[in-house]
Amino acid sequence: MTELSTTAESTAVAPAPPLGARVRLPAGIAAVAAGQVGRVRIARGPLLFVATVQSLGLVVLLRGIVHRHDLATSASIVAGSTILVVAFVALNLLAQRFGALRASAALDYYAAMPVSPSAVVLGTAASYASFTVPGAVVTAVVGVVIYGLPAAHLWVVVPAVAVASVALSGVGALLGLVLPRSELATIAGQLGMTAVLFLGIIAPTHLPLVARGLRAVVPGTLAVDAFADSLRAHPDWTAVVLRLLVTLGYGVVALALAGRALRRAVDR
Repeated sequence: MTELSTTAESTAVAPAPPLGARVRLPAGIAAVAAGQVGRVRIARGPLLFVATVQSLGLVVLLRGIVHRHDLATSASIVAGSTILVVAFVALNLLAQRFGALRASAALDYYAAMPVSPSAVVLGTAASYASFTVPGAVVTAVVGVVIYGLPAAHLWVVVPAVAVASVALSGVGALLGLVLPRSELATIAGQLGMTAVLFLGIIAPTHLPLVARGLRAVVPGTLAVDAFADSLRAHPDWTAVVLRLLVTLGYGVVALALAGRALRRAVDR
């Protein structure tokens, strides 16, 4: 998909930089996120709905070919489809968004604001990621019901979606800011989403060794494994927490790199 409309930032005249120090990071993130939420709701609402329907369709479709007693496979399908909602929005759409901003020189608008590049990246990522929660939760609940999985620890979907949003948003923003053309950012975001799709819904034990190695470096798959483990009768809580923490660390690094990429793009 390509950016369908010219962004508001690309048509606005950047205000003169105010005197004094920049606002603090939390306030800057909140300001950017508030401005982006309205835009995402209007311009991307239908696509967010499609992301949820897409994941629900996978859950229902694969139910017909999965043996009801194969709990490991069922848990992977439900967890992978849930995180796919996040990948569609936080990775795919965010790569498009930053790619379009970079291509249209709209980043100069943010450069004139009294906020840091990190606040711009984090605020934009937070606004996109926040829209993934309802669709991901609906997908998880429907999947647990139709696959007959234990629901006692379904609450793990919330931290799993949260850390996956951080990781995938960071990668999406980085792709949009690093790649030289917005079209390349769009393609890269879609390829990344496809990788999360195929490597997320397939249980690791069903993959060849080479694919397992590739899966280990794809952001979001550890969050899939953490959530999938919680859908089994006796989760390994140490492994669940460790996978969530590693995913969060991955996201922090990706967001930091995206902030640096934004600073370089603005300085050029």
